[in-house]
Amino acid sequence: MQTIYYHSFKIEQHNYLLGATSNGLAFVGSQDGDVTELKQFYPEAVLVDSKAQVNDYRVQLEEYLQGVRKEFTIKQDITGTSFQEAVWQQVAQIPYGQVSNYTKIAQAINRPQAIRAVGTAIGKNPLLMVIPCHRVLTKTGKLGGYRGGLQMKQTLLNLEK
Repeated sequence: MQTIYYHSFKIEQHNYLLGATSNGLAFVGSQDGDVTELKQFYPEAVLVDSKAQVNDYRVQLEEYLQGVRKEFTIKQDITGTSFQEAVWQQVAQIPYGQVSNYTKIAQAINRPQAIRAVGTAIGKNPLLMVIPCHRVLTKTGKLGGYRGGLQMKQTLLNLEK
């Protein structure tokens, strides 16, 4: 069984739950989310509250939310389907302060008809902000969906302006 160490940190007026394995960051929760969100991603995992195990990841997240850090340099430990991983890798390439859209992501992974599936894969991204799915908009430039909610998505886009 997989063990995920987690802890909730207050950063910039909001609580963020972080989860990690011994191999890297496995989860970043939405603003003011709780352990329920983590359990949805890892229903079979043993969850252990351990500030010490995730504190190093908190530092980079805090720097990002304060506008100091533009990219993350932390180890990650996430897995998904090959399609999800292709989408997440493409999303991770969107530069700070720029946006893309679901259609462009689908085209970039050579699945131009899979626009809805791209949206679904993005919704299953366990690393909010680290894999910057907030930078993906609809083809018309609207916000679209976001696991952390549209207000959080807009806040992150404003931070990066």
